[in-house]
Amino acid sequence: MTVVAGYGPPSVEKMLGALPVVRDFLRRLGVASVVDRLCPVREDARLTHGQVIEVLIANRLTCPTAMVRVADWAAAWAVEEVFDVAADALNDDRIARALDALAGQAEAVVGSVGAAAVTAFALDLSQVHWDMTSISLYGAYPQVDPGYATPRHGHPKDRRPDLKQVQTGLGVLGDGGVPLVAKAYDGGAAEVSQVVGALRALQTVAGRREFLLVGDTKLVSYGNLTELAAAGTRFLAPAPKSVVPAAVLAALDVTTAAPVDYVAVRDREKFAHQRGFYRACEGLTTMRGPRKNNPPLILRTVYVWSSARAQAAVSARQLKLDKARDELDRLARTAGTRYHPDDTAVRARAEQVCRTRRVTALARYDIGLDPDSGKPTFTWAFDQTALDADAATDGWYALLTNLSADEADPAEVLRRYKGQEKVERRYSDYKGPLAVAPLFLRTNQRIDGLIHVICLALLVFTLIERAVRQAIAPAEKLPGLYAGRPARPTGRLILEALAPLRLVPTAAGQPAYIPRPGPLQQHLLDLLGIDPT
Repeated sequence: MTVVAGYGPPSVEKMLGALPVVRDFLRRLGVASVVDRLCPVREDARLTHGQVIEVLIANRLTCPTAMVRVADWAAAWAVEEVFDVAADALNDDRIARALDALAGQAEAVVGSVGAAAVTAFALDLSQVHWDMTSISLYGAYPQVDPGYATPRHGHPKDRRPDLKQVQTGLGVLGDGGVPLVAKAYDGGAAEVSQVVGALRALQTVAGRREFLLVGDTKLVSYGNLTELAAAGTRFLAPAPKSVVPAAVLAALDVTTAAPVDYVAVRDREKFAHQRGFYRACEGLTTMRGPRKNNPPLILRTVYVWSSARAQAAVSARQLKLDKARDELDRLARTAGTRYHPDDTAVRARAEQVCRTRRVTALARYDIGLDPDSGKPTFTWAFDQTALDADAATDGWYALLTNLSADEADPAEVLRRYKGQEKVERRYSDYKGPLAVAPLFLRTNQRIDGLIHVICLALLVFTLIERAVRQAIAPAEKLPGLYAGRPARPTGRLILEALAPLRLVPTAAGQPAYIPRPGPLQQHLLDLLGIDPT
């Protein structure tokens, strides 16, 4: 007897996840309308550029996919039901045209959406953090359009010097780490040269509002600080060694520096004796311009000593000294052997070790000649005076600012600078959940467009995170968010918690329905004010 297994019809259930949440935030920002206003299409077009860009943003926030797979993703997810965009309309050519159009108006689109975010979500613009990062690219890109970010070899943050790169700059608010300004740059662009352009973009979005611009050492140049001061913008950044040399830091006395009332976020749940602590003192730094007739800049300088930083410096130094010691001792044993037969080979190896282990200024060595064998000898030792001088700067760094003492005491200057981790965390989101790198697209114009799509996705990502955190305040953790345990809401955890939501179609002519969300999912939807039905 033959038995034929009876199977039901194939499942047409679709993934829903956070699509309703993303759609709500995109509507509040008016992303599609902004794109359509700046990048119009013919009236009989099946989709507008704004619709395509919104779908690409939703893809990045739910299931980042290569451009050639977006249609497959849209078919498996409830894109048509949520965004009214059919999967078969999202072919390669249509996506490419939308990216090309966005690239041509990217700065205006991001600026307009950023301004809408300020109004719609009542964002605080008083403090902005600026930084840049690199994005590695697959492909040679021998022909490029000079009107867009040009792929070049540079100094990649992901340590892939074999790949070309472009760079992205983000202006992130102290309020929730929301990225207000995003710009794409050539792969070889110098970070220090982009600050003024970023300032103007921030001023466009901020309007007449005054803000404090916080950056890293690349913010500090005579031209940048002069421009910031002339624009009436407050600034805060760590001083590079060329501006505040190590000798200045070494001369500081930690015992005379005043304790600072600041506890790092990482230490807040530790016992008091386990926490790092800070001390600070003040001074002035004079910066000279590139020309003799440039007036000097007199900058308020807050010197900060961190116990955690000092301990880390001791550990790092000991590690590099131990590695250098092992390699130099090995060289002392092998000098004159077939591995290093003459003084030229011995000297080359010694220089290589000192350079690689960064102990050139700390190690002293001598290459001699054995009178009996005529072979080279090698002796070495660490210079204790140099070691002491190097250790004298442990824990110290200098912050340059034009904030007055009335506006911010040393503790407040430190607190504001510590907010710089927000932009670094956003780059982690940028390259993590939103999967920005490595990229591979046919032209650098489309690369430019996709980078700005991902920047808009990051804006939505951070606004969702900020909304949940505000909704649960003053509590800082949400029960059950991470592996059933309380956790501080992050964009990644929120989107992952919503991912199991599904859309189930019913009989013809009847609306699809969403199976009852779990308690955590329903709680998140309630906090965000979203009704997925």
